[in-house]
Amino acid sequence: MPGPWVYMLRCADGSLYTGWTSDLERRLAAHAAGTASRYTRSRLPIELAASWELEDRTAARREEARIKRLDRDAKLRLIAGD
Repeated sequence: MPGPWVYMLRCADGSLYTGWTSDLERRLAAHAAGTASRYTRSRLPIELAASWELEDRTAARREEARIKRLDRDAKLRLIAGD
């Protein structure tokens, strides 16, 4: 069974959304349908900017929290792979 994922979405208004999931494809479909979160529902369409597979749920939640604390420039560098 694949590990959980941390992902970043780029929303139509240019904002970035970070989350984690155990099923990336299902979660992306829910975001695209407007049923995954209130934040992305009002900012459709969305696109996957980056994703990282982690070893377990605890690591995924920690990484999500770490990314959410970053400023926008640091998030953009992370997406770019810097």
